[in-house]
Amino acid sequence: MPDLGRNLIAGEWAGGVAEIENRNPSDLNDMIGMFAQAGADQVDATLDMAQRAQRAWAGYGVERKQTVLMAIGTELMARAEELGTLLSREEGKPLAEGKGEVYRAGQFFTYYAAECLRQLGENADSVRDGVEIDMRREPVGTVAIISPWNFPTATASWKIAPALCYGNAVVWKPANITPASAVALAEIINRQDIPKGLFSLVMGSGGGIGQHLVESPKVNAISFTGSVPVGKAIAVAAIANLTKVQMEMGSKNALAVMEDCDLDLAVTLALGGAFGGSGQKCTASSRLVVHEAVHDAFVEKLVAGARLMKVGHALAEGTEMGPVVSQQQLDENLAYVTLGTSEGAELACGGARLEMPHKGYYMSPGVFVNTTNDMRINREEMFAPLTGVIRVGSYDEALSVVNDTRFGLTSGIVTRSLARATHFRRNARTGVVTVNLPTAGTDYHVPFGGRGESSYGPREQGRAAAEFYTTVKTAYISAGPV
Repeated sequence: MPDLGRNLIAGEWAGGVAEIENRNPSDLNDMIGMFAQAGADQVDATLDMAQRAQRAWAGYGVERKQTVLMAIGTELMARAEELGTLLSREEGKPLAEGKGEVYRAGQFFTYYAAECLRQLGENADSVRDGVEIDMRREPVGTVAIISPWNFPTATASWKIAPALCYGNAVVWKPANITPASAVALAEIINRQDIPKGLFSLVMGSGGGIGQHLVESPKVNAISFTGSVPVGKAIAVAAIANLTKVQMEMGSKNALAVMEDCDLDLAVTLALGGAFGGSGQKCTASSRLVVHEAVHDAFVEKLVAGARLMKVGHALAEGTEMGPVVSQQQLDENLAYVTLGTSEGAELACGGARLEMPHKGYYMSPGVFVNTTNDMRINREEMFAPLTGVIRVGSYDEALSVVNDTRFGLTSGIVTRSLARATHFRRNARTGVVTVNLPTAGTDYHVPFGGRGESSYGPREQGRAAAEFYTTVKTAYISAGPV
């Protein structure tokens, strides 16, 4: 890839004001490359061109837009093994998950390719005789996209695809931890039949490039996925320009395990939900709320399953859990292990740094037991392969514990009772609810988002994305006398 490491500025691949190195968290001796860091002047230049390019793109016919998005999605799916390997190499998730993420990213683009042809307006009769009303959605303008490292291709794609579908320009600042995946996606998009400067890649720090973007009056909308403190700071910066914002932030998802559950299923769901992606998912099951009637049996099976999980190099065959993404993340994870035990929780297994043949950021999946919902390990998002088991005496208590959080992204219940499942679906205060499924794992054609401090602004994905990436225009038409 000839443009590896460069920013895409005003339609041209360019260096930056500095460079950072990108190393494989599975093997720190594996240098993936050096990646340019954009400067503020480059961001301003690309925003100026984006405004002009957006007006041209908005004038493209719907089939022309549809062809562009379909080509991006088809190439991503065709190159899922190649680009998934690159993703796993720099982020640390097992290879199967990396390939699956790239393929899913392609599906986002093909879905929104079809949505290009389904942008239908509405009409109405006026209360005034002889006047008709036409209501349609138009592009919001230039969208700044700030995406995270844990799903570097998928999360970016579920923002970029609808932004382009609905006629907007995109200026994308990816996470600095996963720049190689960002350059690979940008290279695919840039080769398409789009106006020069419609899509830009500006790599850099959140406090530098990210802050410059969110404070710019040339940005019409900001879509962000990341932490709550950063999200709140973005909202403060955006309000100065009345910039539209959409944010997906923290979580503390709970899986409720009831006494009538299929116990083996419950354990499988908990293991996958808590430790998939090394626990570095906004939908991870970091609280396991378990009925006392099955608590001991559940914990025994859960701990046994966690101990059997194969932790290893992301690209190695059979790896079930790779390393965490960075030294900083590993240090924070281990600090939560210390905090949990100091709060009185018992570490039943795991939670330790692992020495492996390759030097990397490895730790064993950890299970806390004898925890209460007021402990910090059950209140704060750890973003780690750690989960806490909370014993409850009834379904009502379980639901209360599930809802007792300042977050509200996903929650789940494992039960054979249709009545209980229905009640939980209707009363769990989260944006996503699952029944006999893991809390992690969502579809691309339906809305995604949470409540409380988990989300702010319109929902992402599916047709709900139009609410954020468009603005409504109401037109009144008088035909005059016949």
